[in-house]
Amino acid sequence: MLWRRDLDNLLDLGVDRTADPVANDPVPVLLPVALDQTYDYLPPATGMPQPGSFVTVPFGNQTRIGIVWDAPCGEAAAKKVAPKRLKEILEVLDVPPLPVLSLRFAEWISNYTLSPLGMVSRMMMSAREVFEPAKPRFGVAAVPGAALPPRMTPARERALEIASDGLIRPKATLARAAECTSGVVDGLVTAGCLVEAAIPEKRCPKPEPLHTTVEFSEAQERAVEGLRSAVDAANFSVTLLDGVTGSGKTEVYFEAVARALQEGRQVLIMLPEIALTSQFLGRFEARFGCPPVEWHSALASAERGRLWKAVATGEARVVVGARSALFLPYSDLGLIVVDEEHDGGFKQDDRVNYHARDMSVVRAHMGDFPVVLASATPAIESHVNARSGKYRHLILPGRFSGTELPEIEAIDLRKEQPDKGRWLAPRLAEEMARCLERGQQSLLFLNRRGYAPLTLCRACGHRLECPQCTAWLVEHRFKKRLDCHHCGFSLPVPDKCRKCGEEGTMTACGPGVERVAEEVADRFPEARIALLSSDLIPSLTEMREIIKRIESNQTDIIIGTQLVAKGHHFPNLNLVGIVDGDLGLAQGADPRAGERTFQLLHQVTGRAGRAMIRGRAFIQTHLPEHPVMAAIISGDREAFIEREIMNRQAGLLPPYGRLAALIVSSRDKETAQLIARDIAHRAPPADRLQVLGPAEAPIAVIRGRHRWRLLVKAPREIDMQGYLREWLSRLPPLKGDNRLSIDIDPYSFL
Repeated sequence: MLWRRDLDNLLDLGVDRTADPVANDPVPVLLPVALDQTYDYLPPATGMPQPGSFVTVPFGNQTRIGIVWDAPCGEAAAKKVAPKRLKEILEVLDVPPLPVLSLRFAEWISNYTLSPLGMVSRMMMSAREVFEPAKPRFGVAAVPGAALPPRMTPARERALEIASDGLIRPKATLARAAECTSGVVDGLVTAGCLVEAAIPEKRCPKPEPLHTTVEFSEAQERAVEGLRSAVDAANFSVTLLDGVTGSGKTEVYFEAVARALQEGRQVLIMLPEIALTSQFLGRFEARFGCPPVEWHSALASAERGRLWKAVATGEARVVVGARSALFLPYSDLGLIVVDEEHDGGFKQDDRVNYHARDMSVVRAHMGDFPVVLASATPAIESHVNARSGKYRHLILPGRFSGTELPEIEAIDLRKEQPDKGRWLAPRLAEEMARCLERGQQSLLFLNRRGYAPLTLCRACGHRLECPQCTAWLVEHRFKKRLDCHHCGFSLPVPDKCRKCGEEGTMTACGPGVERVAEEVADRFPEARIALLSSDLIPSLTEMREIIKRIESNQTDIIIGTQLVAKGHHFPNLNLVGIVDGDLGLAQGADPRAGERTFQLLHQVTGRAGRAMIRGRAFIQTHLPEHPVMAAIISGDREAFIEREIMNRQAGLLPPYGRLAALIVSSRDKETAQLIARDIAHRAPPADRLQVLGPAEAPIAVIRGRHRWRLLVKAPREIDMQGYLREWLSRLPPLKGDNRLSIDIDPYSFL
């Protein structure tokens, strides 16, 4: 959660950038390592490189790639090194430089998150292929007018027919299309029918803002005009687009995208699950005449390099990406849209701890352009900012199709228990059967991967734990393995107990999605079932194929984890069943547990009845009287929001207070505890701050590292970063493999 003071002081980083560089001045270079300073180098013989340029420099006994900064940072700013002791920059790379705004953005994130500036800059260098020499790709094309070879075969005929369109294709691509071997293609090259040629570099398509005209409802039209005016104003603003599931939020913010494109600006659309955006890409292409540029971890390295350059040169006009897309070198970014802005997937908890939604607001403020936050279940922080007038609030109260929101009922598992050995209550199973008879789709949701969360021995009670984490091993029956979901440790499912040696006594306890799928297959043997779980689908392509089959009604029953809650539109889906609605409420240490559960259940149940017929949803729960369950079942979102806001105010929790977590980890439990206690004792005294802990983390060991946590709690007007810097300055350097990480605005309390 960002604070007005943080935004007002965006560019006040205490560095003098007014002096122009002189030809022989040292060049400050930032290296993408865990250091918070630049290093001075002599300029190369080719002249003074401009700020943002990528250079190779000697660093110790290595040659590293660094970024030319426009002013010294860290120790380099205070300590001058004699020029005769400086080494020279080896080479200025032929790579588009980072815009100066990217340098300021990196500095701001480093100051806010207390992360080394080098690690922040590393996120801006995520396409390693950019810094390597270009590798031309070669393929084959037909030779116009070439005589046919004396010996023609069906395979040769197919290859020549395909190549007759004049396109240059890689040999393997042509062979695959012609259903022949690469030897056939080589033979046609030898015969002179095909010729090898360089494959032209792929170009990014240009979206056309006037490609099609969309008709909107009255409520949508008001929202469209609000977003267009925000883009036309050409200054910083934040708009919360708050619409129920199926209200057409995507089509509405597409009009803001179109307006930004008309003004010649680049656009970034961030999604929490870019790998699941086949529907989104289709809707984008229908509106703008071509697909957007995709940016996510599944891209091949060469493609990442090409797209990074396309963003830097302005060739890429619209980027749709995960949170890492925020750090691309946009040449003229003019609009950011954060779709599903409430989603926890925008929070990174590795190396640099940041929330991409909040950093989008920072980036828009720096660039003086608008940002749109869209969700059916906005975060409490966004609600509060909208109510206070910091954000504009545009509301879409109804579904675009005109259908009502689904009817939601609770199944009290204390009264309607599933049959022994089963996990679906009779009423839910009966409704699924009726859906099948009507030719409609059903969806079962359980936010737990695998077959069973626990495996134990019936003879001695021994439970199979991860040897590196304080977590049970999860059985994955399809893979016939037991996996740890924290560190990746895996072993085959044992035939006998490792403690008592009894055979045939290992028992799976509790359900995961695989176990639910097993029950569904037993109950409905004729049904076509799709199981959506990240660990069962090996590739992005296969995931999108499954989603297309669901869209085209080639699936009867969908079973999945939270992947199914990510904005999908399945027109024939009429029934949603939540197998365990209480699962998210069990995280008692998490102050956002209630909010997250409400958002997730609301999103999942909102998949039902989005087209023509009102849908139904059933939530299996042992706690139907819980405020979260009561709000979901009654559909009274406002009552839940009011209660949550009151609780946050009373507890001085975000957005009414500030939090920061300090996590100590060590290979030795006692060492971790002693370090955590020493850190706590060195906390500067402060009247209005609370330092809670240290306490052993709920997940005490991950990857063999013992973890202890401290939590700092303060009123919102307190300078949390200033307090933490003073605290950190009092700490002695950690020795060996011991670590301390800082998480400003933590979202994980495990």
